[in-house]
Amino acid sequence: MRALVQRVTTAAVAVDGVEVARITPPNGGHGLLVLIGVTHDDDAAKATTLARKVWTMRILEDEKSAADLNAPLLVVSQFTLMADTRKSRRPSWSAAAPRPVAEPLIDEFTSALRTLGAHVESGVFGAHMEVSLVNDGPVTLLVEV
Repeated sequence: MRALVQRVTTAAVAVDGVEVARITPPNGGHGLLVLIGVTHDDDAAKATTLARKVWTMRILEDEKSAADLNAPLLVVSQFTLMADTRKSRRPSWSAAAPRPVAEPLIDEFTSALRTLGAHVESGVFGAHMEVSLVNDGPVTLLVEV
């Protein structure tokens, strides 16, 4: 599993022009926008491990984690994170897991975050989404398990 994690002051997702999720951390704080890609050999254990890693990474103010600050997270599925761009100008999507594999694992990732105590909003799996954000720093990290 692969997550692109961005420290944000706000983030939202819209589908068909309708906002379906938003995080706006209180008091000018931060939250995390987490774009998730799943590959064929990923499993529930990897989803749980990745959730714990994202929740406890010390990338917010004063080297604190989302867990330390109870920062909100917005989780968005993004199969394009699994693209292979090494060989040509056309990305290969063959590493991206199909929906029957990926969707339950993204649900597992989100559920694991909630079990850890996180406030989590999420996009709509498989939908064409418009993601808006204010990246603070900017801070953007690629996290893999």
